[in-house]
Amino acid sequence: MISRIRNFSIIAHIDHGKTTLTDQLLLSAGNLTPNQFHERMLDSNPIEQERGITIKLAPVRLNYRFQNLDYQLNLIDTPGHVDFSYEVSRSLSACEGAILLVDATKGVQAQTIANYDKALAQGLTIIPVINKIDLPNADIQKVTHELQSFFGFSPKEIIQVSAKTGYNIDQLFQAIISRIPAPKPPSNHALKALIFNSTFHPHKGVIAFIRLFSGKINPQNLNQLLLYQNHQSLSPLEIGFFNPQMQPTQQLTAGQVGYLATGLKDIHLVQVGDTLTERHAHIQPIKGYRKPKPMVYMDLYPLDAKDYGLLVKALAKLALNDAALTYKSTASPALGHGFRVGFLGILHAEIVNERLRREFQLDVINTSPSVPYRLILNNGQIKTISSPTEFPDPSSIKTIQEPIVNLTIYTPKTYLGSIMELCESKRAVFQDMQYLNNRVKLQYTFPLIELIINFYDRLKSISSGYASIQYEHAGYQSIDAVKVDILLNHKPVPAFSFIAPKSTAEIQARALVNKLKDLIPRQQFELPIQAAIGGRIIARQTLKAFRKDVTAKLYGGDRTRRLKLLEKQKRGKKRMKQLGSVNLPPEVFTAVLKLDTF
Repeated sequence: MISRIRNFSIIAHIDHGKTTLTDQLLLSAGNLTPNQFHERMLDSNPIEQERGITIKLAPVRLNYRFQNLDYQLNLIDTPGHVDFSYEVSRSLSACEGAILLVDATKGVQAQTIANYDKALAQGLTIIPVINKIDLPNADIQKVTHELQSFFGFSPKEIIQVSAKTGYNIDQLFQAIISRIPAPKPPSNHALKALIFNSTFHPHKGVIAFIRLFSGKINPQNLNQLLLYQNHQSLSPLEIGFFNPQMQPTQQLTAGQVGYLATGLKDIHLVQVGDTLTERHAHIQPIKGYRKPKPMVYMDLYPLDAKDYGLLVKALAKLALNDAALTYKSTASPALGHGFRVGFLGILHAEIVNERLRREFQLDVINTSPSVPYRLILNNGQIKTISSPTEFPDPSSIKTIQEPIVNLTIYTPKTYLGSIMELCESKRAVFQDMQYLNNRVKLQYTFPLIELIINFYDRLKSISSGYASIQYEHAGYQSIDAVKVDILLNHKPVPAFSFIAPKSTAEIQARALVNKLKDLIPRQQFELPIQAAIGGRIIARQTLKAFRKDVTAKLYGGDRTRRLKLLEKQKRGKKRMKQLGSVNLPPEVFTAVLKLDTF
């Protein structure tokens, strides 16, 4: 019965206890026995469990009895990191309500407000909850005041819980049933369902996670299903719901959340945000669909060239479960064959690198992260590049545009000056500042490349870990940028090339050249290390050659014999400099990535 269904999500800043609360709801609803339970039940990846973050959202059906009636509560757990904000928005689209979870020791933070705004924009009923009230440093009064002043909640609306001990969990269940509305009865019987997540199963193919808004799915219409955006026909192998494991069922109806085992082998055919319907049905697709768009790119090369085949297989397997991961082959004279890989953000890149190491025992070298630049050429053509190696002849470029984000920073007042200095050094444009009790809210327009390279670590260091950020993509802005090439022995090394604003290119080039002089081992010949923009050298260092005393074997005699040997050595060094190759160990590339200027 649709009137006894509740679909809700839990939204919070990272590390505010969202996953612990999910575990407690599973235990309290009786989905699991204590013997079946382990911490972070909905985080299937070991990296998620170790880091305490949710990467891939997961749904679960909870059955709860209230006032002698049985209710079906569909909880959709959402990612907690800003890189996965699109998945958060799609999961909220599948709900009628949300629990706004706030840590009693930390209070309202950046993603708390950002996710609240998303939930409010979708018209969801929001239940404010203060978590971790059992901790000795919990400041419940302060957090209550923040929820009142930031969002306008009354103290009576706020529920205080301890997800760890289970305190007040029954009160939370009752609030979900009494405050969150049931799904609206459908106006027609045509099937319309939102795909809010997808994953890959080795035997069942792509598993689509769906929320039905109208119609139903049963054995009678299984062979008539269609993905609206991709025009992909489906003949699912199985339908079911999450308990939290996949549990087959005979039918899914309007208002329910479940899954389809599609049998498809390509996860890119089942896009998050797409609308599932029936062939020949006349419906309006669910709003908000967009394709995953990588915003950070890196080149990945195997540390050992013989592992290239293993890297091919590893990326193919990872891409089966991650539609946002894109890659294409590339090559470097210094590093050999590898792949240009696109990620949603830096955390996404870290997770993929960690999985390559753990699951495939594969060590890789990754180049400096870059972003997609948009080039408007003189002939009117628009070209998007993600690597300096794709940079065309500068004379053919009319305008260069870089991606920007709207960045929001929440910080205690103590660190305000240092944080503003950091943002100014990163080419940020100040937009607004608001004082919120003992905190400050800063808003900037921020170049994405400056955000992904060493900003977050420096912000945490400056603020002693108290500052938090939230950002959303805000299009592109024009930039006066140049491509800087690094030349070793007068030959360019593409792996070290980078794109930089013209105003700071020389500073970055000098820093990199100085770093390379310290990192590159000495050669048998004198090695010039240069940075160039076009044909103009803007920085240079010279690495002295190994020196061998060829005259040591001479004992007395005419001095002309000594001069002949030195002249012969000089000619040999000159010939070696023309023909010799530079020895670059992998450690050089790894160390360059840690250069603070980048």
